[in-house]
Amino acid sequence: MTDLSYLPIPTDQARAYQNGGKDAHGNTPKKFVCEEDDLPCRHCLNNIEKGEEYLILSHRPFESPQPFAEQGPIFLCADAERCAPYDATDKLPNMYEPGGEILLRGYDEDNWIVYGTGQIVKNRDIADAAKAILAANRVKYIHARSATNNCFQFRIEAAV
Repeated sequence: MTDLSYLPIPTDQARAYQNGGKDAHGNTPKKFVCEEDDLPCRHCLNNIEKGEEYLILSHRPFESPQPFAEQGPIFLCADAERCAPYDATDKLPNMYEPGGEILLRGYDEDNWIVYGTGQIVKNRDIADAAKAILAANRVKYIHARSATNNCFQFRIEAAV
């Protein structure tokens, strides 16, 4: 058990994309067959298995456009029936343990970046770094993003 919640993209958004809904650029998600084993689905927070179909689309994890509403490419399982929402939200998803690095960035209640909170951390240090960022003045939540490509991975909040 932890005092953090690790949250995937909402199920209603994932299902809309999986059913052909338009992405943040107004395009239909592109479907491909996975040729690797390390493409991270942003809904089930598992790696998409080799041979499975997946989607690439532009995702904006904010309700409305504004200066800090970043958007970018994400991977998503194409088959909704095989893509259950990540529900072990009190645990860091297995695909982020223990190697690698990730970018963490704090946002305020207006969904604006809180300057000085962004940092690249080792995956094994995500929980400690997230707790410190959430303790910063005005930080309401954190986005975890790829340290190399800046793609959205998941959201972190203080557990309620």
